[in-house]
Amino acid sequence: MAVWYPLANLYLSRIDPEKAHAFALKALAKGWAGGDPGSDPPSLETKIWFKTLPNPIGLAAGFDKNGEVPDALLGLGFGLVEVGSVTPQPQPGNDLPRLFRLPADRGVINRMGFPGHGLAAVRNRLIGRKRQGFVGINIGANKNSQDRVQDYVACAAVLVPHADYLVCNVSSPNTPGLRDLQGRAALAELLRRVREVIGIKAPPLLVKISPDATEDDLDDIVTVCRDQRIDGIIVGNTTLSRPPSLRSAHRTEAGGLSGAPLMALSTEVLRRTAQRVERQFPLIGCGGVGSGADAYAKIRAGASLVQLYSAMVFEGPTLVRRIKKELAALLARDGFASVSDAVGADL
Repeated sequence: MAVWYPLANLYLSRIDPEKAHAFALKALAKGWAGGDPGSDPPSLETKIWFKTLPNPIGLAAGFDKNGEVPDALLGLGFGLVEVGSVTPQPQPGNDLPRLFRLPADRGVINRMGFPGHGLAAVRNRLIGRKRQGFVGINIGANKNSQDRVQDYVACAAVLVPHADYLVCNVSSPNTPGLRDLQGRAALAELLRRVREVIGIKAPPLLVKISPDATEDDLDDIVTVCRDQRIDGIIVGNTTLSRPPSLRSAHRTEAGGLSGAPLMALSTEVLRRTAQRVERQFPLIGCGGVGSGADAYAKIRAGASLVQLYSAMVFEGPTLVRRIKKELAALLARDGFASVSDAVGADL
């Protein structure tokens, strides 16, 4: 992988980002991307929700929106992979262009708007999949839905048999009004109805929140999640904010910003969330991870697992192996025998 990817990236970086993404999915489906044949250091083994994962590094939702290549992605060395976001009905998403690379900043701006094949298509793919690894499913609402809570309920009811964990994405900035579901009353109703339909023996139920959440927002979100006995929170999604340091030509495009410019903000919101959660349930740190040091910072801020996506745009699949190697070295340097020993060390 390390030999061919820089050459392929010369081509991929010069074509439309969505075409490059489609090529990456095709490469994974056909086995062209190879895999990670190495074993992970014992210190990276992570026990969570009565499962044991080989490492805490995950691929965030957004890459494999339609459940086409979860096993190929696990083969790259990820400890977990998240499919979606899945909506009940197929939808094209927002108008093109809607995906922009920020190479000088190692960031990405997207205003995709949950494009996807819809619930039935994803279910049909996952039915035929041999259950292996740890694969979560991220669910959302259709843009023109008349009852967005019901959209989550419908997706949860159909997909829960195929999910190792289920995520209610209430934080995408690209579906108008979706973030309103983070409010106390709306979130409580959504989670109550989803929990009712999936039952008490269902896999872990998580919420994905915005890094733009205020202190009051976090108070409400964490209170609801604790009251509803939710199993975890992912912190967080893309941001509508724009750091003044951005230099790339597309820095003023509308949409959610991800990648390296999001690292500081998302980690700070993760830390503030962890302080409120008080270890009642695990957190997943997502946003800006591009190195072992980034993953380690998320873990020390309170994350039990870490997710990435945008950094793969610039470094390709070999990034996963490098992050794991660097993270293991940092744990050893600071005397931590395992990831779990380091969780929340900076709180």
